Amino acid sequence: MKNLGAVLLMSTFISACSQVADRHIEYQQEPPVTFPVITALGVAPISAQQGGSDTQRMLMAMRASKLEAYRELAERVYGQRIDSKNTLSAMVAQNDVLEASVQGVIRGARVVKTYAVADTYITELELDFAEVYATLQNVQPKQSVRSVRYFW
Repeated sequence: MKNLGAVLLMSTFISACSQVADRHIEYQQEPPVTFPVITALGVAPISAQQGGSDTQRMLMAMRASKLEAYRELAERVYGQRIDSKNTLSAMVAQNDVLEASVQGVIRGARVVKTYAVADTYITELELDFAEVYATLQNVQPKQSVRSVRYFW
């Protein structure tokens, strides 16, 4: 019985001491091994755009194709959210709704090419993750633990 009490007393002291210890953690930065480059293509019909002249419709198609290319980049980087709702009545589908959305911030993309082909305006974008990484390092650098020292 005395040994059991001594063991309990020692375990209490040991666990109490371990909670008092302080530590110093040193971090080091870890760059990724590879940086992918992804591309996106945005397409918009020129004649379907609103505008009083052909020039205005061309400018609107340029803008629409660029936004479409950015949407495609965001979709590839962040993924796409799909919401679906189905209604059944007597085991027969009454209403079927499907919604898709994408949300994100694209930094560092560059326009590779913009051109018109027949009645279509096309914009090609490129996103180099090496540039994205360099930009984000200034804002929120990625770190890993280099060493941990405990002080008693």
